Amino acid sequence: MRTRAFTLIELLVVIAIIAILAAMLFPVYAQAKEAAKKTAALGQARQLSASVLMYAADYDDHFVPSTIYPADPNQEPAIWSPMVFPYIKSKEILVAPGTNGRFANGWNERSWQNIGYNGATALDFTEHGCVEGQADTSGCEGFTTPATFSQADEAARVALFAVTPWGERAAKYRGYVFSPYNGETYLPDPKLSPPLCADRDLVAELGATLAPSQLKPIFAYYGKNGTGSGVTPIVFADGHAKSMSANAINGRSGSIVWRFR
Repeated sequence: MRTRAFTLIELLVVIAIIAILAAMLFPVYAQAKEAAKKTAALGQARQLSASVLMYAADYDDHFVPSTIYPADPNQEPAIWSPMVFPYIKSKEILVAPGTNGRFANGWNERSWQNIGYNGATALDFTEHGCVEGQADTSGCEGFTTPATFSQADEAARVALFAVTPWGERAAKYRGYVFSPYNGETYLPDPKLSPPLCADRDLVAELGATLAPSQLKPIFAYYGKNGTGSGVTPIVFADGHAKSMSANAINGRSGSIVWRFR
């Protein structure tokens, strides 16, 4: 009894059908994977917002400072992530899902963290510290007084956290923070002026011409394609979070308050 085998043409047809199905399914799988990362990032953002609110409850309604620049030049600046760690107890909360970012446990590790905190909360006790309400805050890296929730009187509109570019410190990455004072000032209402933001790595693009203090951008990492449609979770001072595209941030969608001091 003879067993009929597949002919070469039949095998080629089967392979072609498999290849067509794979070509149809792989993009769908990639989109689903990207959507899962965005959902995870948003969930982490909500947990992070709770940690900031708990910190404020323990510290007389003060925001955790994004950075503390000491007056003594022999002292190393402090950053916010170790300060909130007792409230989250998970280093992964401060790393954007699907990335190789790292938790920053101190000043020397600040470049690799890719959940950035609003630099309007920074404290600067050096001669460069900004004063509350001063006319020109462009390039400001910190204030001489701590920020409180009472200053963020529109808490549902005040943005605190977003995804940021990360990498080697020598390459000017400062992923633990973003600065609302580095972007273009929106003169009708300066508090609505967004930070530098793109769905591209602006540190890689602009690092050759700008100092780290002039960068500190937001990275709309999820779904990035270079056109501004990539998104980042944004955490607000009242505890809620939502995803926003680079285009929406740059277009001042939602009247988000970035410069609340």
